[in-house]
Amino acid sequence: MSLRALLLDFNSYFASVEQHLRPQLRGRPLGILPVLADTTCCIAASIQAKRFGVKTGTNVADARRLCPDIVFVQARPRVYVEMHHRLMEVVDSVIAVSEVLSIDEVACDLTGSWRQESVVRELARTVKAKLRDHVGEVLTCSIGVGPNRFLAKTASNMEKPDGLVVIHPEDLPDCLYRLQLRDLNGIADAMLARLERHGIGTVEALCRASREHLRRVWGGVEGERMYDRLRGADVVLPPSKRTSLGHSHVLPPHLRHDAGAFAVLSKLTQKAALRLRAEGYLAGRLGLRVSYRKHAEWGMETRFAPMQDTLACLKLLAALWTERPRRREPVKVAMVFGELLPRDKASLPLFPDRSRSPGLDTALDRVRLKFGAEALYFGGAFMAREEAPMRIAFTHIPDLRLEADGKTRGLDERALLEV
Repeated sequence: MSLRALLLDFNSYFASVEQHLRPQLRGRPLGILPVLADTTCCIAASIQAKRFGVKTGTNVADARRLCPDIVFVQARPRVYVEMHHRLMEVVDSVIAVSEVLSIDEVACDLTGSWRQESVVRELARTVKAKLRDHVGEVLTCSIGVGPNRFLAKTASNMEKPDGLVVIHPEDLPDCLYRLQLRDLNGIADAMLARLERHGIGTVEALCRASREHLRRVWGGVEGERMYDRLRGADVVLPPSKRTSLGHSHVLPPHLRHDAGAFAVLSKLTQKAALRLRAEGYLAGRLGLRVSYRKHAEWGMETRFAPMQDTLACLKLLAALWTERPRRREPVKVAMVFGELLPRDKASLPLFPDRSRSPGLDTALDRVRLKFGAEALYFGGAFMAREEAPMRIAFTHIPDLRLEADGKTRGLDERALLEV
């Protein structure tokens, strides 16, 4: 067994990008908010803020209580995506990036001489130095190296910020005993409770459990995979299959009514339909969810022959919307396309569907890609044209070609520094 994986994790990425581009924020506790409002929560926190207990999900009031000097900044997803691509170019110039796991985390498979500890340590130090020289000192990263990606990820979390930790195969599993179960990737609240119900309260107990025991705990093969990962085995996973695509948005106060909620849903649906076509999928299900103030959440869905046509999807949206409960204040809306099917695997219909308009979508997409996503849209989204900006999901990096709004295309660092 040898070192086979390197994982690089940028420290407090969103906040560090803001501190890099705005020198006046460096060294200060910083909270990143989706909107500048007292009713929201932090989607990221700087290294300095984390030392006071502020973290992702901390609401504004609690963040101020924990850290009175905290500074709040509205998130700029486009900037974070652009910086991501710049950082990837630097990393890839030193060691080949095998997979981008999220906007702030990449995996590099180690082959040949790179599996030697002295060589991979030098590669890691070179990456860190090149990032400092070509980007700056604020955007630091923690690097973990191990016999598989799971252990490399574990190693990257063991020394933050700006760490470099190697987990040696011969030290397994004893070197993990000092960790908490939460320190292992994939163990959150629900799994932690399940482990405790099965008599596993420490990492040592987890490592000493048999393969059969862990299969029972996880309820299937994932327990056996955990058993192997803890011992350094390179677990090969079956290819993942995308099953859904959607968007959600917390409504601002001036849109917390039926007309405003529907306008936002229209914009989200149009954006999602554009992504369907760009990523080569058809959808067979549309689902809606609306969260209300002082009332239970409402949801409904409909199924249909696989398609990707915006206008037809908007008609389905309108039909679902008529079933909503009335006289309630909506605070959050979400839509999701499900039952995705790769376009090249779809069967042609026996009879033409007059409700479909592929030619219209092709023309609209060309205009949007050239002039921005807000250059042309169906009128149902008019009231929400300034709402539902780009968001960055944990494992999805937005395509800036699809998200460009015509006002922030081609942003560069000089322009950002003037903000």
